[in-house]
Amino acid sequence: MTTTGSMARRGGNPRDMEGNVVKLIGMLCVTAVCTVGLGAQTRETETKSKVTVKDGKSVEVTGCVAPAVVGGGFVLTNVADKTGALHDYVLVSDDDGELKKHVGHRVQLSGKVTDRGDAKVKIESKSKTKVEHGDDKETKSESEIQGEVKGTPYLGVKSVKMIAATCP
Repeated sequence: MTTTGSMARRGGNPRDMEGNVVKLIGMLCVTAVCTVGLGAQTRETETKSKVTVKDGKSVEVTGCVAPAVVGGGFVLTNVADKTGALHDYVLVSDDDGELKKHVGHRVQLSGKVTDRGDAKVKIESKSKTKVEHGDDKETKSESEIQGEVKGTPYLGVKSVKMIAATCP
């Protein structure tokens, strides 16, 4: 019992030391339980984004509605310009339900585009995080991009007219 002997030589009482060790272990257990309890809280985050096209050139274009590959939403594909080159547009609409009805259809859309004229794309996002046993957090962000967004032309949809039930 070197520990007990060394404690006695330093003037400490071995029983007091054992009591302190037991208290320390107890505090560590309480801390571990509290930490696990904090980690077990559930959080739910809901994000809503609104994209609008402002001041773009008004156009009427024909193409095929397809679901977007990334981020949800819709794309108008196979839009031919005056030279015959094909383009795609990311569609921006207040009524995604109307676009969803036309997935796979050839449609004529009217609206404003960002790749012609003096267009701006405005993006507003709101996120709300609900914490089970804590304060909810809400964040808002807004950004505006002026001019053509390289590689991602947007079309702010005003109206949809179905041309054919299938796309070429």
